[in-house]
Amino acid sequence: MTAILYGLAGILALCGIGFLVGAAYIWFAARYGPMATSLGFGAGFLALAVLVLLVDRLTAGMRARRRARRRKSDMTAVGVTAALALVPALAKRKGGLGAVLAPVVALIAYAIYRENVKPEPQDPDPGETA
Repeated sequence: MTAILYGLAGILALCGIGFLVGAAYIWFAARYGPMATSLGFGAGFLALAVLVLLVDRLTAGMRARRRARRRKSDMTAVGVTAALALVPALAKRKGGLGAVLAPVVALIAYAIYRENVKPEPQDPDPGETA
């Protein structure tokens, strides 16, 4: 029911905006003439469309980075959960504790390696002079 009411409110708001645009057109047409008003409104709406597309392009990179960060943390959580779920099964196998500790030691060694590796230098900005 709430969705229907919000939809109806949105349609009524769009109708109200349409009538306000129509009233503004009539007022400007009486003042500047119908041709100049049509050209002005057309150019104004095209400029608004370009502005919307520019904002979308500028924010698309941020949204992609946020999605990648969220995906990485989700995959890390899934990996840790899967590893913890396998520990009891690996402990009961023939290898026993060694089968469980070997991958853990390997993961710790890899984490230490990643922490101590020097980051690759970033390409300097072409506009910057150092």
